[in-house]
Amino acid sequence: MNTASTTSGAAVPTGEIKRLPIVISLMIGAFLALLNETLLGVALTDLMQDLKVSYSTIQWLTTGYMLLIGILVPVTALLIQWFTTRQIFISAMVLFFAGTLIAGLSPSFGVLLVARLVQALGTGLLLPVMMNTILTIYPPEKRGAAMGTIGLVIMFAPAIGPTLAGLILDSLNWRWLFFSVLPLALFSIIFAFIYLRNVSEVTRPKVDIFSILLSTIGFGGIVYGFSSAGDPSVGWSSPLVITCLIAGAIGLILFVLRQVKLTEPVLDMRTFKYPMFSLAVILMVILMMTLFSTLTLLPMFMISGLGLKAFTAGLILLPGGIINGFMSPVTGRLFDRFGPRALVIPGIVIMTITLWMFTRVTTTSEVFVIIILHSVLMIGLSMVIMPAQTTGLNQLPRPLYPHGTAIMNTIQQVAGAVGTALFISIMSSGQTRYLSGVQDPNNPKQLAEAMTAGVHNAFWFAAVLTVLALILSLFMRRSTVPHEQAAKAHV
Repeated sequence: MNTASTTSGAAVPTGEIKRLPIVISLMIGAFLALLNETLLGVALTDLMQDLKVSYSTIQWLTTGYMLLIGILVPVTALLIQWFTTRQIFISAMVLFFAGTLIAGLSPSFGVLLVARLVQALGTGLLLPVMMNTILTIYPPEKRGAAMGTIGLVIMFAPAIGPTLAGLILDSLNWRWLFFSVLPLALFSIIFAFIYLRNVSEVTRPKVDIFSILLSTIGFGGIVYGFSSAGDPSVGWSSPLVITCLIAGAIGLILFVLRQVKLTEPVLDMRTFKYPMFSLAVILMVILMMTLFSTLTLLPMFMISGLGLKAFTAGLILLPGGIINGFMSPVTGRLFDRFGPRALVIPGIVIMTITLWMFTRVTTTSEVFVIIILHSVLMIGLSMVIMPAQTTGLNQLPRPLYPHGTAIMNTIQQVAGAVGTALFISIMSSGQTRYLSGVQDPNNPKQLAEAMTAGVHNAFWFAAVLTVLALILSLFMRRSTVPHEQAAKAHV
């Protein structure tokens, strides 16, 4: 193979691409990036003690990480058109490696926060590039299986993160959460340097700085506003939260209006002219809100409601995460064979029933009930997320792939922040309402019951959302783009 094709702006012809090494490179990078997102959660208490900072301060390791990804991901559509696949992926992994190394050596909270932001730069680049590459190297009739394989990594890595972190922290200090990842990150860089090829066409469109500024204010304001609102010590009435949400909403509206007028937009809004893509985006908002919120609510219920330790709660959620990961390749192949409706509709039905059953869980429920319900919920999610996402992206012509993947990934970040804040607020209001009606609100038993009541309210709301998703899923159908339609979009 001509080496020039791997380093210049020209993409390698599709017929000459060896897909397996490319997919392996992407999977290793994505696995590390997503594992990193959940590794730190159970270590926050240790970090507070070791670095001598408060809970509100240590939370910036998570909030800052999400905030930077929310700002960066919308711009990836532009970056994918300016740099080759190799350049972006290897640069992202080098940033991730550098951030991880600095984090492990951090002498203070400030340095650790900077390290996490460097990690976020790498992660924010990786996922859109991965999805864009899969769309480019696989024809529509084979994308289900490919996206399903990627889905295994996307769901498996976050699932084992808390458990793996618990095991590391039992015998080593928090720095090893970062040091243990370094060898794999280095291997990923070397592997990608040898095997990864450029598969996208570098067109270098005009860069509109004002659009990037509006995108930063819009998506950054919304992600930060909702993330802050989800913190019980801040709440929705905080002037900072209100200011961020208003600024974010105005910035986002102006950003969208500007993209419609530009001949070379940062994010091309023509993607929403394709009905299956628009439908998939709405479904992803609902699904991501449900997923992120469940991952937040269940540990809180198990710790405060059932009185379990954080590590035990992580172990209880592990089977569902593993099942979800291994279901993704299966649902991907079924998607290629039967289309989206055969998976998405039954999957949402399973989710709705399971979420309703979570409203029946009490402080006396057995642990195995939560394991079963969570596992079934994850099976339902695996039948919906990748098929819905792939259906939406399949309808786009190739020139819109970078924009479609950037929009999908941005929506996931925003929906995660919005969903977590909204569901925690619903849970908190349920707790307050319950405690206002008891004689001794400081009684541990009453506090546990209040947590249960709040979680029930949140799961009821989630079930209602999935009913809405079920109605929308009835309009989903298999989608492909005719060649003449793709040609028009390219003009």
